[in-house]
Amino acid sequence: MSKDYPVPAGFLERETEVKKSRFIARVVPVSSRDEVKAWLEQAHKDHPDARHICWAYQIGRPGAAAEAAMNDDGEPSGTAGKPILSVIQHKDMGDVLVMVIRYFGGIKLGAGGLVRAYAGATEAVLSAVDRVIQQPLSRVILTMTFADEQPLRHWCEQNSAQVDQVDYSARVTAEITLPVDRNSELCAFCDARGIDYSFES
Repeated sequence: MSKDYPVPAGFLERETEVKKSRFIARVVPVSSRDEVKAWLEQAHKDHPDARHICWAYQIGRPGAAAEAAMNDDGEPSGTAGKPILSVIQHKDMGDVLVMVIRYFGGIKLGAGGLVRAYAGATEAVLSAVDRVIQQPLSRVILTMTFADEQPLRHWCEQNSAQVDQVDYSARVTAEITLPVDRNSELCAFCDARGIDYSFES
């Protein structure tokens, strides 16, 4: 599914150190609670000796997330998950999970120190990760004569549309995907050539 808001381009990890405690922050794009669970399981496998693996995520459009959650994983309440989520929200990014893996260095940081350390680790990884914005897409089925296929392919090349599938029988049936903002241009092109089209919902 396409999204018209920024999401992380992929997995990234950054490490910071505060008073000998190591904070390893990981960011990853997620679109469901199952994906969050799988990434958390992977973090526990990768770092079985870590003292804490704290995390927060939000799924959906920034500012109106369909779902968000956080976890302090044994740190004092409000000192880990909440600062991670606050930085995510401040960065205006959707469909994002940040996990911060902590190896205790022997020096207690106190509540304020923990908040700053978890927020700082989250800031470091979110500032470094690339963002992608995918425009909303339409899927269209077209039926045309053989003579129309080449002009259609040419139109698609010029308009950021992709030909996904073509079937040949008495007529040519093509499935294409295109940015929603090109729908009206496609309709005009098809109407001019007598091509039948239907948009899939």
